[in-house]
Amino acid sequence: MIEFLFSQYSDYETIDIVLEITAILFGLASVLFAKNNNILVFPTGIISTIIFVYLLNKWGLVGDMLINGYYTTMSIYGWYIWTRKTENKPEFPISQMEVKEYYQGFAIFIFTMLFVVIVYKYFDKFTSWTAYVDTFTTGVFFVGMWLMAKRKIENWLLWIIGDIVSVPLYFHKGYTFTSIQYAIFTIIAIYGYLEWKKNLE
Repeated sequence: MIEFLFSQYSDYETIDIVLEITAILFGLASVLFAKNNNILVFPTGIISTIIFVYLLNKWGLVGDMLINGYYTTMSIYGWYIWTRKTENKPEFPISQMEVKEYYQGFAIFIFTMLFVVIVYKYFDKFTSWTAYVDTFTTGVFFVGMWLMAKRKIENWLLWIIGDIVSVPLYFHKGYTFTSIQYAIFTIIAIYGYLEWKKNLE
């Protein structure tokens, strides 16, 4: 079983394995901080995503690299948004999406997928079914990160969908550690949604 799960790492450089595990640990810490509505979600997330940008670029996974590059940018934006206060209260407390935000989220989803399709076409990456799934998950995660920065509870629903899809996707790609990370992310995202719902009520 161990060989089946981790045999693909036999050809990897030790430094890359260490970096992947480090990025995963910071990623898990980030999601746990998000669950608790703690601003440390962003600095820990930035460390994780920057490492993944480096690794994914090295592995030639353009779509995944774009996702993590976007995460880094949105984490900086979210960090700024979460520090803003009005009368010593968060300017953007936990809330539900408004109607206009559903339209905005859908627009971001469509634009993101179109952008990924253009990039994949340019780099000739549509050589496997995984590229099509990547296009979908990239759109889902882009909207999820945008909603996270705005403290909208619906962000968790998108994380859950994207995480569930990513578990078998990354395992198929040969990144078992990252696949396990997304499995854990799914569980934390469910608890995160319940925690934020309780806070909202």
